[in-house]
Amino acid sequence: MKFLGLNEIREKYLSFFEEKGHLRMGSFSLVPQNDKSLLLINAGMAPLKPYFTGQEKPPRTRVTTCQKCIRTGDIENVGKTSRHGTFFEMLGNFSFGDYFKEEVIPWAWEFVTEVLEIPVERLYVSVYKEDDEAYKIWNEKVGVSSDRIVRLGKEDNFWEIGVGPCGPCSEIYFDRGEEYGCGSPDCAPGCDCDRFVEFWNLVFTQFDKDEAGNYNPLPNPNIDTGAGLERVACIMQNVTSIFDVDTVKAIRDHVCDIAKVEYLKEFKKDVSIRVITDHMRAVTFMASDGILPSNEGRGYVFRRLLRRAVRHGKLLGINRLFLADLAATVIETSKNAYPELEEKKDYILKVLSVEEQRFNETIDQGLEILKNYIDELKATNQTVLSGEKCFKLYDTYGFPIDLTKEILAEEGFTLDEESFMNEMEAQRERARAAREETTYMGSEESIYTQLNKDWTTQFEGYNTLVVSDAVIRAIIINNDFVNTAQTNQEVSIVVDRTPFYAESGGQVGDKGIIKTDNGTVEITDCVKVIGNNFAHIGKVINGTISVEEKAYLEVNKTNRMATARNHSATHLLQKALRDIVGNHVEQAGSHVSPERLRFDFVHFAPLSQEEIQKIEQEVNENVFENLPINICETDIEEARKMGAMALFGEKYGKTVRVVNMGDHSIELCGGTHLSNTAGIGTFKIISESGVAAGIRRIEALTGQAALDYYRQQERYVKEAAAVLKTTPDGILKRIESLMTEAKENQKEIEKLRAKMAGEAVQDVLSGKIDVNGVSLLTARFDELDMNGLRNMGDNLKNKIGSGVIVLATGKDNKVNFVVMATDDAVKKGAHAGNLIREIAKVAGGSGGGRPNMAQAGGKEVAKIDEALAKAVEILKTQIQ
Repeated sequence: MKFLGLNEIREKYLSFFEEKGHLRMGSFSLVPQNDKSLLLINAGMAPLKPYFTGQEKPPRTRVTTCQKCIRTGDIENVGKTSRHGTFFEMLGNFSFGDYFKEEVIPWAWEFVTEVLEIPVERLYVSVYKEDDEAYKIWNEKVGVSSDRIVRLGKEDNFWEIGVGPCGPCSEIYFDRGEEYGCGSPDCAPGCDCDRFVEFWNLVFTQFDKDEAGNYNPLPNPNIDTGAGLERVACIMQNVTSIFDVDTVKAIRDHVCDIAKVEYLKEFKKDVSIRVITDHMRAVTFMASDGILPSNEGRGYVFRRLLRRAVRHGKLLGINRLFLADLAATVIETSKNAYPELEEKKDYILKVLSVEEQRFNETIDQGLEILKNYIDELKATNQTVLSGEKCFKLYDTYGFPIDLTKEILAEEGFTLDEESFMNEMEAQRERARAAREETTYMGSEESIYTQLNKDWTTQFEGYNTLVVSDAVIRAIIINNDFVNTAQTNQEVSIVVDRTPFYAESGGQVGDKGIIKTDNGTVEITDCVKVIGNNFAHIGKVINGTISVEEKAYLEVNKTNRMATARNHSATHLLQKALRDIVGNHVEQAGSHVSPERLRFDFVHFAPLSQEEIQKIEQEVNENVFENLPINICETDIEEARKMGAMALFGEKYGKTVRVVNMGDHSIELCGGTHLSNTAGIGTFKIISESGVAAGIRRIEALTGQAALDYYRQQERYVKEAAAVLKTTPDGILKRIESLMTEAKENQKEIEKLRAKMAGEAVQDVLSGKIDVNGVSLLTARFDELDMNGLRNMGDNLKNKIGSGVIVLATGKDNKVNFVVMATDDAVKKGAHAGNLIREIAKVAGGSGGGRPNMAQAGGKEVAKIDEALAKAVEILKTQIQ
């Protein structure tokens, strides 16, 4: 067979099916869209579910993709075998009610035997045991001999997930040769040995399974196929491991180079090399899709994979930051197929480096905590560390359980693995509970899913704020379709054409009115619903409206313009952030409304006041330059050549909309904008804060809102000047003068307090009593806080020379006690901690401490005197 690189195979596959009338679509993001059943995309068909279920109309009835996927079910086996991995690419060709078995089976054979040129004598196929139709096509139409077609049962060759679409499968196998077999005379495809490698699965989705378990034929059956790209590459490159495939091997070799180790010399090191290689592919692609490490959801998967890679790097003796170096190799090997890797390179490397640095710090914390746990085990003569403590190390500090086990073993201890696994299972249960029960689609059912699948709303709002002859297609009240709506009823209206912008990309929906000959609706929001229809949400303010009526739609111009100012300003803000803070800055979310803009971005430290001022200055300079805002539609490749920035998670079609602000800021964007930057008026940042790990947020104002803000600040300054009895430009001097005066006054107050405290000390000393030969002082100082009470105690302790001091305060209606004992009193049996515990109980509190000093709190101020009186009784029991 001819050697083919992984990138070559991908291109040959996609080109082959393009020639068969398929639309080639780029890989979807690893982050599922509108699918609550998945944390991460784990199969080629997963992002296409809406097309299979009919909830959305596909861009074409024939589609082909190479989808990036992540599966973590076998993460513990990664590195230990030649085939387990978390990241992989899935080749697929799909039919949405178009072709079926008669076409897809011969095409699959044609690609495998004629394009890849795999020898026929090395190929086998399997079919579902009851699928005579597929068997007949393979045998009679394609010409595969019957001894090379295997019938398998439901477990192997029938695809279904609960209820919903399902169907039989047919798989293609590659025979690696007898030397890989188990030696059994029955060895054939489906055997557990390593001889027969399944590399392409053709799923014939022809049934709809109902709740009763019945398999009802689908009126328009679908085709869903999946071929593991790495598996195909193993075959074409005559290697037995995914880690020997050319693009993966490049990463593997880089790991060996950094670690100064040789592959296939020592099993333990080989495991670490493979773990790092696989996990680096996963985290690099996850970062390119905007996933950030965190302690939950897909962020937790990211963090876990990254930390496992770092941990195995340490096992190989790598004692420096190395993930960014390896990520650069991942990017280099895959950037042609996934251009977002190159576009987001700075960002990806920054995210990985920051998280690696953080983990290096937390793993040191974990080592210190584990050392303390081991000391406790030694002190208490125990030999087993509890599962709860192991889990805390694992979950809170990212400390790998195998490292915990290894270090414990070195000290002669073990861990309670059963208890640890119980904690792990409890965490999984919490995660499962957090994931809602969903339909096959993984999205919530709504009234909008019942809209006609052929409907779409044509958006005309880029060029006009008025559409005069739209047709009302649907009216929804209280989640039901109705034909007519009347005054005061709240409605959702779907039309065929609209000037209203539907909430998308962080921009809020437009407001305005919809009028017919018989009624008027005030629209307060507009949202996109299934099938690219727009739902106009509002209230009938007079008359009636009905389905099929002609309608006049008008957007509120003031609102739209204010929103456009803020949206155009966010583009300038993002560019300024990248110019001043760094190219790693990426948008992590935004909210653009008429009132203000909110922009979330990836950065790992608060912005300094100087940075904020520079960012604000750059944006305003761009506003004052009156930069033209040119908007055009082009193909994605041309947009990339123009330098247009894309957003994480967005699925761009062949045609994209590019917003170019004087060649200064160029972004892909579907929002509404001004015609020039001068229309923004002015730009004012009002806050910068952190909203999540690695995510910062800027809130800002433009136009009239910014002007109102400046006026408000001016009013505050004038009011402050009036209170301070000065002019606005004299406020600073007046405050400085008042602060100097306040400091002088504070010094006088302290002098008076010291004098009063001295007098108080003499009064307290005069109240000293003898308790079994030990002096006892009790006193109450309601003017002192806890700190002052401790200082008074130290003063009295120095004066008394020998004895016990019990002090209390009820300042601000809070009860606090302090007890101090001199060393000789302690020797006689006095114990401050035990004494304070008992007196605090009287006042409804608790506390404790050392024999010579203790403090406590309480709840009942009225019982302070009773508590102090009890001190005599307690001390008597202590002094024998």
